[in-house]
Amino acid sequence: MTSSPLHLRSIACTGRLALTLLLLVVLGGFGASAAYLVTHHENRDEQPGFTMDDVRGHYHGVRTGSALVAALERNHPAEIEGATALPEAQRSALLAWLAGDRLSETFDDLDLGDDAPAEVLAVSCLDCHSRASENAIGKTLPLEYWDDVEPLASSKTIEPVDPKILLASTHTHALALGTTTLLVVLLMLLTRWPTRLRNGLALLASLGLFVDLGAWWIARDVGSVIPVIVIGGTLFIVSTCMMLTLVIADLWLPQRRA
Repeated sequence: MTSSPLHLRSIACTGRLALTLLLLVVLGGFGASAAYLVTHHENRDEQPGFTMDDVRGHYHGVRTGSALVAALERNHPAEIEGATALPEAQRSALLAWLAGDRLSETFDDLDLGDDAPAEVLAVSCLDCHSRASENAIGKTLPLEYWDDVEPLASSKTIEPVDPKILLASTHTHALALGTTTLLVVLLMLLTRWPTRLRNGLALLASLGLFVDLGAWWIARDVGSVIPVIVIGGTLFIVSTCMMLTLVIADLWLPQRRA
């Protein structure tokens, strides 16, 4: 086990306490950043929960068709074993409605009678797709009201973040996180931990940050790079938090005897 000539543990108690408090602040900052990332992006695809589409929508953009159209085109619910297929007349009526440009106005149009989309859904779909349904999966996608149906009926186009905003964000993150990581790496190199552990974590954190920030710009044109952003960011956060934890531990573990 190789140690640096200068040891963090040799710093006076007050200095070690000051460093510990600052490092705890940085750790808390990373936790707050992770929480902000989720809350800021989780509804970008207009669906609950934080998903890969939220990340893809922010950096590359997302263009998806209507979920209801996709379900009807695969003849839902006939593909489910034991389920009864939707009558062709009703299926055609729903597809014709979804192909129009007045979805909300004609959803419960009285002039359409039994062919009104609201009536068709009520008769054919609410046994499964209602909040009171006993179908565990179907009740998670209720179709009782227009507010339920709208996100499933409409096509979605999520534009990527404006290049000027992305440039400002890159500027802020590169300087702030780059400087923070540099200081954490320097502190890690002054600990008593094995050389391979110190250098390995330092390399992983630096590589993760480099890949994460660089992939932001590539992903604007190449959507397949989106997972690289997640991998790079995760690698950076995990390795940096590990270094912070190990530095704090090194500050307070008993000194080795000569």
